[in-house]
Amino acid sequence: MEQNQLITINNLVKNFPIGKGKFTALNGINLTFKTGEFAGLVGPSGSGKTTLLNIIGSLDIPSEGYANVLGMNIGKLNIKNAAILRRLHLGFIFQTYNLLPVYSVYENVEFPLLLINMSASQRKKAVMDALDWVGLTDKIKSRPAQLSGGECQRVAVARAMVKKPKIVLADEPTANLDAANSHNILKMMMKLNEELKTTFIFATHDEKVIQYLKRKIKLEDGKIVKDEIIKTNKEL
Repeated sequence: MEQNQLITINNLVKNFPIGKGKFTALNGINLTFKTGEFAGLVGPSGSGKTTLLNIIGSLDIPSEGYANVLGMNIGKLNIKNAAILRRLHLGFIFQTYNLLPVYSVYENVEFPLLLINMSASQRKKAVMDALDWVGLTDKIKSRPAQLSGGECQRVAVARAMVKKPKIVLADEPTANLDAANSHNILKMMMKLNEELKTTFIFATHDEKVIQYLKRKIKLEDGKIVKDEIIKTNKEL
């Protein structure tokens, strides 16, 4: 695998059992991703984009074929090593935020750092840096119920970015946001992508997200039908 090539996927197939038969969610996927990409898996519901994102994130495994993420064969990882991959190198952003309601903003962002070997002073600096990136240093003591939807998603972005992961996987991250908040979140992600060289991979059918992508990978019925580099006019 090339030095700046983070992900290699070859002839990937994913089947799900249905009764006595099976449903093929992904069928013969071949893809690579390099450092610093801002890419999207796009297509209608049921096209396979979330399934593919889950396999890249080691939340699922291929039925056939090969998915290599940061030098690790996803299909051959045991539960422990898959968790280590996610804990150290991957960030996740979901449409439902998935914040812990009883924790403050600070504690929600700090949570991933409690799972890795980091001192209290290192954690504090990392959390404050992440909250500064998303413009929420004034909300560190607030709880999710006291925040707007846009603020909750900014906390989720900070939580995903706090350990400076190599790859961030975002599944419909703007689905629950209005247009203004969506654009603010996406501009913020573009800025982090440019400054930290973090690779972002989205699963989305939201045109607001698609406007910002630098690469668009279109899926239909579990197959890639188009893979194109986009010259975006969006500014940071």
